[in-house]
Amino acid sequence: MANTNELYGSDAYAPSEIAQRIESIGVTKARLATLPLLMLGMLAGAFIGLGAMLFVLVKSDASLGFAASAIVGGLVFSLGLLLVVVAGAELFTGNNLLAMAWADGRISSLDVLRNWLLVCVANFIGAAGLALLVFASGHTDLNGGAIGQQVVKIALAKQDLSPIQAFFRGVLCNVLVCMAVWMAMAGRSVVDKAVAVVPPIMAFVAAGFEHSIANMYLMPLAMLLQQFGPAHLAATAPVTWSGMLGNLLPVIAGNLVGGSVLVGLTYYVIYGRKAKQDPA
Repeated sequence: MANTNELYGSDAYAPSEIAQRIESIGVTKARLATLPLLMLGMLAGAFIGLGAMLFVLVKSDASLGFAASAIVGGLVFSLGLLLVVVAGAELFTGNNLLAMAWADGRISSLDVLRNWLLVCVANFIGAAGLALLVFASGHTDLNGGAIGQQVVKIALAKQDLSPIQAFFRGVLCNVLVCMAVWMAMAGRSVVDKAVAVVPPIMAFVAAGFEHSIANMYLMPLAMLLQQFGPAHLAATAPVTWSGMLGNLLPVIAGNLVGGSVLVGLTYYVIYGRKAKQDPA
């Protein structure tokens, strides 16, 4: 049988090596002390919010066609995951890959649930905190207020999704996010990681799939704009806390299934079980 390193070349880690790296990093992530875990989680929420901020800026340009705005918006949104991967942060959706270390018995169910819960809460704090800063900065007044209008429009569309739509869009989103993380782990340089991250992130954003952490930035910002922003935004249908929760719960569930099951556990079955059965 051909060596996987020969099949995939020597310039990047082979998929079997990526699986080992993902598992080892998963163990480290699961054992992080609470304070750094929360701080890194808040950074990740803010990083993804920055990507969403740029996405809205592109979408607010009425001169772009549907496909162009979707693709360019996805391209700039990839800033968020690039910051997470290169600068270092704890992102709930990426951390769904802890399922691999769990399946291998290297971390417990309690370890996984602790990480996911703390990181998800910290991501919300970071994303919503960035929304408050962006609102206070007046950024949403740019382009004649079109950015603010677009934020509210996007948030309302998310609020109006049915739970089934939100769930499956969350599944598809995190398959692509976790594949971006997986491929970034193959890289040996920042350039390698950037090349690996951008296409899948651009794809999920352009396709209109649902990323729970991005929504934790967009929906609070829309609420701030409707509560304290221009009067015409308050006159539209309201974005509410219950509406945000109705979006986030199925999207988070979908993100979990997409990242943990369809990527993490699938690759564990392919590479992790094989390594156990054939240690040599």
